[in-house]
Amino acid sequence: MSGSSPLVAVCQFAPTADRGANREQVAALVARAASHGARLVVFPEYSSYFVNPPDATLVEHSEQLDGPFVQMLREVAAHHGVVIVAGLVEAAGSGRVHNTVVAVSVDGVRAVYRKQHLYDAFGQTESDWIAPGELGTAVFDLDGIRFGLMTCYDLRFPEVARTLADAGADALVIPAEWVRGPLKEHHWTTLLAARAIENTAYVISADHPAPIGVGHSQIVDPQGVVVAGVGSDEGVAIAAVDPALIARTRQINPVLRLRRYAVVPRHTGR
Repeated sequence: MSGSSPLVAVCQFAPTADRGANREQVAALVARAASHGARLVVFPEYSSYFVNPPDATLVEHSEQLDGPFVQMLREVAAHHGVVIVAGLVEAAGSGRVHNTVVAVSVDGVRAVYRKQHLYDAFGQTESDWIAPGELGTAVFDLDGIRFGLMTCYDLRFPEVARTLADAGADALVIPAEWVRGPLKEHHWTTLLAARAIENTAYVISADHPAPIGVGHSQIVDPQGVVVAGVGSDEGVAIAAVDPALIARTRQINPVLRLRRYAVVPRHTGR
């Protein structure tokens, strides 16, 4: 890692079924974050299109990786000199879609992650409409720091974060639509801190606001301390990712080096 400490921003907003309006809001929020010096701007899951509950319109409104949503991300990223991470409803065929996260810069798509663990829990069945992604990791580098991608329900599976740490990730980027419910806010904030502490990595999370999501998008440092965050409404939070803090934390608490177990894939999902 280099000595720079790039600023990262999490943008908590509520995507809707209006894809054009979503693109406009993403562009406006990137401009806002970039005006404060952000080098990485992170948006929630389903930023391109969202309905609650999910239904067959996801297929109708899905896009390819060269579609209008990603093209907009690329243009906005080029204009502001940033990398943007955002959730995309990606066409997959066979009556379902991929719940995809892309990292986009002026150079195009730098990383693609398709959600591996689908939200078939708490009375929901995301797999009715979403096809799981193939097992694997998605990482990209910015200003000497390696960022790894995962999505929402993946947060409950520590193995996903650990595979990103094995791929050299210094920060975990987690777009989400963390649905409200009993204890859900507690689970969200606890798990964000846990993934940071156990991997001695930053956690950069962007959620939907209330009333559907719990909100509380956060940037958590490698010691599990929230260094910036948003409440339950829409908003933007910005903080630095400090490579020196990552290095000091990993020197004092070398859990990644001392662990005695590896992560082994079990199955490919539904």
